[in-house]
Amino acid sequence: MKETYWEDRPVFITGCTGLLGSWLTQSLIDRGAMVVGLVRDNTPKSLFFQSGLDKHITTVRGEIEDYALVERAINEYEIESVFHLGAQTIVTIANRSPLATFRSNIQGTWNILEACRQIPTVKRIVMASSDKAYGDQEHLPYDEDTPLEGRHPYDVSKSCADLICRSYFETYGLPVCVTRCGNLFGAGDLNFNRLVPGTIRSLYRGERPVIRSSGTFLRDYFYVNDAVNAYLHLAEKMDKKKLHGEAFNFSMESPKTVLEVVITISALMGSNLEPVILNTAINEIKDQYLSAKKARDLLKWSAGHSFEDGLKATIDWYKNFLEHS
Repeated sequence: MKETYWEDRPVFITGCTGLLGSWLTQSLIDRGAMVVGLVRDNTPKSLFFQSGLDKHITTVRGEIEDYALVERAINEYEIESVFHLGAQTIVTIANRSPLATFRSNIQGTWNILEACRQIPTVKRIVMASSDKAYGDQEHLPYDEDTPLEGRHPYDVSKSCADLICRSYFETYGLPVCVTRCGNLFGAGDLNFNRLVPGTIRSLYRGERPVIRSSGTFLRDYFYVNDAVNAYLHLAEKMDKKKLHGEAFNFSMESPKTVLEVVITISALMGSNLEPVILNTAINEIKDQYLSAKKARDLLKWSAGHSFEDGLKATIDWYKNFLEHS
């Protein structure tokens, strides 16, 4: 695709203040898109506000649970492309507060889709699901034909949202595609109860990093810069209507145990502090990782960074952030 693809195109992003949302917003601004972002909370330390992205886009204040607000924004700004990233993304929070998670992740998704169904300017919708939507499966890696069988609150919320997208495509022909990614990491993630930023902060402070699980859980880790490129690449390819309704796994395809991630970060930061293994994680899938073969074959997509290179850039950002925060 030529670099001018996004120039002057009206784009609506939910979750634009999050890790992926901030980088996607920046990338679309750089490409000349007219970005409209849905912002719920003012988070001054977030990458979105620290980078001044709010000064370069149109900001709509509110929640994805508010259907009238969502429909007004998409209609008034004559949105052509929608990136639905807004969600409650933390498993432990979902376990504590399932209803709020269901409202955000499930109701929020049907609000976006129903609003897009009503407004003819919308040409493409990319909805962020998750590898968690597959639930706990015996056969790995997950491919896109693996059943969606979430069992715990967060996993179920992603399975449901994913299926609702399929329903809107099958019933109404809505131009929607679904992305299923592993655990995102990268500069700007201020959810320090996540493994990568939490480990970096602990080691920076000279503290032993804490692992909630046994450390043997196997996961996909996906660098946020590669995720941004994947989302934009998919959205551009959606000019081909035969892709509408499809789901795509995006992954580095190099799963790591939690302990391996901590050891790698420690080595890159020159630390020999041993992690504290709590082994208290509950209602979490033990092993999960993705095949990205479909994205390679149909979209001609592949990750552009190694895990270690992504971590190095991430660590450098957090060192600077923690020094000045």
